[in-house]
Amino acid sequence: MLYLALNYLKVGIQNEMQYRVNFFIQLGQSVISLATGLIGLWLVFSQTTELNGWSQSELLVVMGIFILMGGIISSLIQPNMTRLLEEIQLGTLDFILTKPADAQGLISIREFRLWSLTDVIVGFIVLSYGIYNYQGTVGIIQALEFVLALLLGSILIYCFWLIITSTAFWIIRIDEIVNLFQGVYAAGRWPVGIYPRWLQVGLTFIIPVAFAVTIPAEALTSRLQPLILLGTFALTLFFVLLARFIWRLGLKNYSGASA
Repeated sequence: MLYLALNYLKVGIQNEMQYRVNFFIQLGQSVISLATGLIGLWLVFSQTTELNGWSQSELLVVMGIFILMGGIISSLIQPNMTRLLEEIQLGTLDFILTKPADAQGLISIREFRLWSLTDVIVGFIVLSYGIYNYQGTVGIIQALEFVLALLLGSILIYCFWLIITSTAFWIIRIDEIVNLFQGVYAAGRWPVGIYPRWLQVGLTFIIPVAFAVTIPAEALTSRLQPLILLGTFALTLFFVLLARFIWRLGLKNYSGASA
């Protein structure tokens, strides 16, 4: 599977290099998104010195992770899930199911959007600036917890996308899922703790935005408790098994072009 992933990555990069103007379009979108976020941050801190206990530099850390994770989603996760959705609706998933490799693995690695990594770079720059101005200490433990939390958050987001996309085996029209997710994910620009309790629950356990953005930020700012990180690992394992189960169940209900 690793060999296949590297080959798909190579093909994806080659395809993207044919349309290099897309890099400047993506860069422009990233700059506009960053400017919008910074303006919102400036408006907040023109009225107060902290937001629910988060300082300005700490919220820059949150914003950096938000942009970085958005780049991971748009370059790796979303393109593959969008293609899967189209193939389910058109009945052309047969071409994957006839391959000897694991079908879930194949549908998860076929697409790669190189220029979307612009958001990853921009997010890393914002994150680094936030850490530079952070008044606390970011040691090896915090860094390791951050990397682990970011990895678990990425897996959770992938599983969420796969679960929602797999519902296309039963539901014909779910095309608005991309817009719905992007709208909800925008809430991750701020720490989940600033929202009402009902929204916190939704952004944590229904759509795992908190695990993708807020918890990695808490890890860097020494807010993350070990039990929360352990719970994140347990929830990630549950989502992995749930996504696998729903995917396999959906395949049993699939009627492709060859049916």
